[in-house]
Amino acid sequence: MTDLNGKTIFITGASRGIGKAIGLRLARDGANIVIAAKTAKPHPRLPGTIYTAAEEMKAAGGNALAVVVDIRFEEQVNAAVEETVKTFGGIDILINNASAIVPTGTLKTGMKHYDLMHSVNTRGTYLVSRTCLPHLLKAENPHVLNISPPLNMETRWFAPHVAYTMAKYGMSMCVLGMAGEFKEEGVAFNALWPKTAIQTAAIMNLLGGDEAYRRCRKPEIIADAAHAIFMKDSRQCTGAFFIDENVLREEGVSDFSQYAEVADSELMPDFFI
Repeated sequence: MTDLNGKTIFITGASRGIGKAIGLRLARDGANIVIAAKTAKPHPRLPGTIYTAAEEMKAAGGNALAVVVDIRFEEQVNAAVEETVKTFGGIDILINNASAIVPTGTLKTGMKHYDLMHSVNTRGTYLVSRTCLPHLLKAENPHVLNISPPLNMETRWFAPHVAYTMAKYGMSMCVLGMAGEFKEEGVAFNALWPKTAIQTAAIMNLLGGDEAYRRCRKPEIIADAAHAIFMKDSRQCTGAFFIDENVLREEGVSDFSQYAEVADSELMPDFFI
């Protein structure tokens, strides 16, 4: 496969950040991008809506469908998938990008935030995957990509933020299990995670300040890595926990300066790396 022209890609949380960057990269191939996210009206602190993102996808060369969906609610996910199939005829690729992050310790993480992270990250990923699967099973080269970390069961990744780690690892466990479950049917399930911190509005709000910004990479590095993964045969590429830089190195990329927010800055490792 040389491009994704005419393929339909369903992306959760694609109104901004990493999800939007991936959508824009795939739109350049002429893909149909489904922006499945909550932000129908401008957020007071975060830029972009599903509708502004859709316009950018179209300007990049693709088709776009903006659907209001909170992946915590099954009826909304069902409706979004039905609208996607009605509009574009099927689903070729699913990107489980939507995520809630509250990286605090046990005594500072109340049940409201615990439930939010598990409802969006783990349950939401499972729900959207399950709902899209009947259509992915009909696709020529179906891929599911979860934006989630490698499963490193070490205390150091859990101790600072048990609830958040559990919720993100739940997404990765979906990869581990579903890759095996659907291997014979040819649906690829993989995870992708950044080697360094990525500049997004949400992360900046948590890490804060110009110093954190200087040490981040642009979300386009994840977008380019995701594109490279989708070029692979789904029957031959499944069950992997990819790191963005490693994927691109295998594709022959050696100069990563284009992805730096600030040239020659010391990059900040991401969570779980």
